[in-house]
Amino acid sequence: MPIYEYRCSDCGFQKEFIQKMSDAPLTTCPQCGKETLGKLLSAPGFQLKGSGWYQTDFKGSTTSSAGAASSPQADAAPAAPACGAGCGCH
Repeated sequence: MPIYEYRCSDCGFQKEFIQKMSDAPLTTCPQCGKETLGKLLSAPGFQLKGSGWYQTDFKGSTTSSAGAASSPQADAAPAAPACGAGCGCH
């Protein structure tokens, strides 16, 4: 269930509440009792924990962890000159 953050515009009370997405927004402040409680826009509580989630879940290759740590461009061929090699400078 999502966590929503609310703040009372009258008394300043602020708290997070766990609610179903289908629940109606809260409007009554639990501290002052007025109908001035409003939902705040806040960052989601999403956090990736542990190591290797990218390599094991999303990478899609079977390279070893030592190979996965290197830059994808490290094994690539050298890039062509920016001038296109048709300018006579090469």
